[in-house]
Order: sequence, then C-alpha cells, then structure tokens
Amino acid sequence: MGEDAIKQMKQAVAKAAADRVQSGMVVGLGTGSTTAFVIQFLGDRLRSGELSNIAGVPTSFQATVLAKKYGIPLLTLDDVEKLDLAIDGADEVDPAKNLIKGGGAAHTREKVVDSLADQFLVVVDSSKLVQKLGSTFPVPVEVLPFAVAPVTRALKALGGHPELRMGVKKDGPVVTDQGNLVLDVKFDEIANPAELEKTINNIPGVIENGLFVNVADVILIGEIVDGQPCVREVSA
Repeated sequence: MGEDAIKQMKQAVAKAAADRVQSGMVVGLGTGSTTAFVIQFLGDRLRSGELSNIAGVPTSFQATVLAKKYGIPLLTLDDVEKLDLAIDGADEVDPAKNLIKGGGAAHTREKVVDSLADQFLVVVDSSKLVQKLGSTFPVPVEVLPFAVAPVTRALKALGGHPELRMGVKKDGPVVTDQGNLVLDVKFDEIANPAELEKTINNIPGVIENGLFVNVADVILIGEIVDGQPCVREVSA
C-alpha cells in the first residue's frame, strides 16, 4: 500500500474521531502521526466556530506543540479529575481491543491520560490490526536509566528479547519526556496480555509498559475500500 493511501486512511479516521468531540469537552490528546491529524482537525473546528469551550490534556511534548499550533487550550492533570474523551493511536490492536502502544515513546503519559477518560477512542489504519499482540511490534518498556541492566535481565527471564531503543538523527538512546529510557521487548508469544502487563510493571525500575489491556472502548479503523478511504468502528 502506498504512502498516499496510508495518509488518506489516517486522515479519514482522524476526521471521524475529531467529529465526535463536542463543545465543553475535556479531551485527551494522543501522540503520533494519526492523532496529529486529529489535533489539526479539532483546531479547524474551533476556528470555524463549529466547536467551542474544549480543552485538551496532552500526552506528550509533541501533542502540546501541535495543540498550541492549532489553537487548542490546554489543561494538565492537576486541573481535571477525569476526561470526557481521549483520542490516541496504537501500534497494534487485537480482536479484544487490547493494544500495544509506545512507538513514539509516550506510552506512560498516554496510559495515565487514556485511563482517566470516560471514553477512550483509538484511531488506527488497517495495517495495525493483528490477531495476537506482539506479532509485528515489540512491547515498549519505559525504564529508569540506572535500572536498565537489571530490568533487561528480568525481561529476558520472562522470555523477552529486550533492546535499548536508540535515537534516529540523535546519537545515543531515545530519552522519554520523563527523562527515562525505553527497552523494546520482542516476545515469541504473548499468551496473556493482562498478566504480562502486570508482571512487567512489577519489575523494580520499570515505570510503565506499552500493553494497554481493557482500556480501549472504541476502535476507529481507517480502510481503503474500492479505492476510497472509509472508517469502520469496533465497539462491542
């Protein structure tokens, strides 16, 4: 599938998600290429007057910069107890609506924000759908820098193959918005995502991992059908 088709799918699903935001809502703003379009479309709706009095809670520096660029007022978690809606992408989605997130190394803040929302809406293109989590994407694990060695050993003992994520156009490892490092862990099979999520998070030195189990409410999937972008919803 060409880059144009993928961009069309991302824009179609982003517009469908942005259209679900209503005036007066507090919205979690996710991180990544698809949610970047969501933020842009929300800004368009605010500018046109179709939408008013919304506030965003960003999940990353990227989301903060984009929200400011497109004129979306921002709040922090100090200001709100819950969110009406969170919109975020995913790297993998399984048939039970469980996710792997963290390709952009923002999964810790994303999990906090997305879990506080009354409804968590996931926006993906059809390439992100998998039968089993871990089949195309490793599990990102955010780790305190001084604990990388012991956490690596513990993840290997769980059957994982951890690799320290290195920067692109930057020498050295990727550093998260919280100042931590990321281990990308490939598992031969993830039989029980809920159990693995808890087990990884119990390793001392781990901040959070990219398995999102029982968090997503609605998945919007951008697809190309007969050459045209369209959006399919999975909510049950």
